Amino acid sequence: MSERAARGIRGATTVEKNESSEILEATKVLLGEIVRENSIDTEDITAAFFTVTTDLDAEFPATAAREFMGWTHVPMLCGHEINVPGRLGKCIRVMVIVNTYKTQKELRHVYLGGATVLRKDLLPQ
Repeated sequence: MSERAARGIRGATTVEKNESSEILEATKVLLGEIVRENSIDTEDITAAFFTVTTDLDAEFPATAAREFMGWTHVPMLCGHEINVPGRLGKCIRVMVIVNTYKTQKELRHVYLGGATVLRKDLLPQ
């Protein structure tokens, strides 16, 4: 077993519309999958960093983490993703930093919806 360390778990998803309800629901599903795939306990979460593409401004993704996941004491930050022309739009990204005994190779990154094109190398084979 490896030593306990802070490690980052990446995830992303997309929404159809720039609406608060869609952003909240998509973020809730994404975080739920990250927690499930990695057997995360909220007490082990060090921080979460969210970004959204510049076409999403109807809601903060961190709101879903607080309201639906109970991450009320987890430090979280939201920001905009770099606006690279021709890249995936209406995308919510997250990096959850957790304290874990798992190695980086054992962590499961989660990409849902249109975001599956972002990191095909990290998806289960």
